[in-house]
Amino acid sequence: MASQNTAIQQLLNAEKRAAEKVSEARKRKGKRLKQAKEEAQNEIEGYKQERERQYRQHEQQILGSKGDMESKIDQTTHVKMQELEQNMAANKEKAMQRLLMLVCDIKPELHENYRA
Repeated sequence: MASQNTAIQQLLNAEKRAAEKVSEARKRKGKRLKQAKEEAQNEIEGYKQERERQYRQHEQQILGSKGDMESKIDQTTHVKMQELEQNMAANKEKAMQRLLMLVCDIKPELHENYRA
């Protein structure tokens, strides 16, 4: 009977150690997964930053800086405004004469849908 109790006790102890080992293995696996996830996230962030830097560099080479673009836009806008003002000054009198002619020269006529 005593040998059975010791065998059972040894079996229970072995089962307990096995459960502890499994638990430790699960914890290590969880740590490894968390570490791998963090490393992957860091790698993704690094790649993203590198691509963003390359994009900005490429954009800078092709388009120039934003200040240059703004100054070009301001310059073209100023030139177009001057052209419009010159055209307006040149055609102002003609436009006024045309408007006055259309408003003042009235020819009374019956409407085409009027039935006598």
